[in-house]
Amino acid sequence: MATAAYGVSFGALSVASGLSLAQTCVLSLVMFTGGSQFAVVGVIGAGGSGAAAAATAGLLGVRNGFYGLQMAPLLRERGWRRAVAAHLTIDESTAVGTAQDSPGSVRLGFWATGLAVFALWNLTTLIGALAGDAVGDPRTYGMDAAAAAAFLGLLWPRLRSLRPRAVAAGSAALAAVLIPVVPAGIPVLATVLVALAGTAIRPEQPDVRTAS
Repeated sequence: MATAAYGVSFGALSVASGLSLAQTCVLSLVMFTGGSQFAVVGVIGAGGSGAAAAATAGLLGVRNGFYGLQMAPLLRERGWRRAVAAHLTIDESTAVGTAQDSPGSVRLGFWATGLAVFALWNLTTLIGALAGDAVGDPRTYGMDAAAAAAFLGLLWPRLRSLRPRAVAAGSAALAAVLIPVVPAGIPVLATVLVALAGTAIRPEQPDVRTAS
């Protein structure tokens, strides 16, 4: 429901940026990754070309490929279910799936979250697009910040130890430095380097002699 709530903001922003109702709804059906969708309407709204919008969305969407590398060996889907799982591999389904502690729970968490978000996201996209003209400029109400707020809500419970906190802080700092000087999407990809560096650092091992 929390994710669905900012589907309304996407629908309203999309219509305000010049996309039609049909284009807005199809974008949610076939792209289905909020960050990339907001990037598309942001570029179009700023007067950019379709090619620029697609390139920016593609850069942001690369993160889903990294999610797929993590989820594929956990889900072990085949055939058409594998294709559907790929489409549903987003921030929320990955976060909930990987938070579980058994193979069955991982699958349940992933599929329940992915399907629920897909259904509600598309419903609220339609509602937001229909209400767009009545709402006015969604930026006036801060609705353009809803996606970032939802992502932080998913991230916060996972910051339980020093390493993830350090990775999160380093990623935020790197993104803040890069945002003014590189194209949209690049800062998100660059933060992967911080995450890789964090996983390369081994946690400190207790001194056995001291412990004994």
